[in-house]
Amino acid sequence: MTTLFVSDLHLTLQRPAIGKIFLDFLRGPARRAEALYILGDIFEIWLGDDAVVDEYRPYIEAMKSFSDTGIPLYVMRGNRDFLLSTGFESMTGAQLLDHTIVIDLYGTPTLLMHGDLLCTDDVDYQKFRKMILSNEWQDEFLSMTVAERVEYGRMLREKSREAMQEKKEMIMDVNQGAVEVTMREHQVTQLIHGHTHRPDIHRFGLDGKTVTRTVLPDWYEHGGVLACDESGCRLEEL
Repeated sequence: MTTLFVSDLHLTLQRPAIGKIFLDFLRGPARRAEALYILGDIFEIWLGDDAVVDEYRPYIEAMKSFSDTGIPLYVMRGNRDFLLSTGFESMTGAQLLDHTIVIDLYGTPTLLMHGDLLCTDDVDYQKFRKMILSNEWQDEFLSMTVAERVEYGRMLREKSREAMQEKKEMIMDVNQGAVEVTMREHQVTQLIHGHTHRPDIHRFGLDGKTVTRTVLPDWYEHGGVLACDESGCRLEEL
């Protein structure tokens, strides 16, 4: 049996081919897994559990069908779908995870994150992240009408695109010092995350041990998954 990890699907009507790959994945390979973890950014944007757009409903129904098989489905909020809440859990049968969580992955304590918290060099983004995760900001946003949220979300995406064009690539990657501090804090030798869209398996020394940081692939051009079992973990293309 394997445990599967994916992230950064960014499902949207504008990329229907990726949506089909996700549906096929849930109906096929994922059903042979011991558990499925989605570590953030399933959707391009999530405006609240009470504002589900029609284009997302096939994916929600597919997740519910998958979880109904009894295979655990774990979902972590990302920077695009940080408003996922209990309504999403009810609709999909998924269990929402905290922003950082340690699991026992076949005997190896493993830290799971979306990954954006590790991008400490991007100071402006970290300030923005702190704002949108505050109860005050979320309460105010969710008090808007759905139409107002759609417009606000469009504005945020546009500002995000403009900001990314002006930033250096390395600023938007993880900070190695932050990685080491975080892994040391959680006492783990393995970290799995997404967000940076730089899939790879990094091995480095930390406190006299060889540790591993695995970056999950995004789903912009094709699907990608990290498959782990007792023999180890490997990145696979779908």
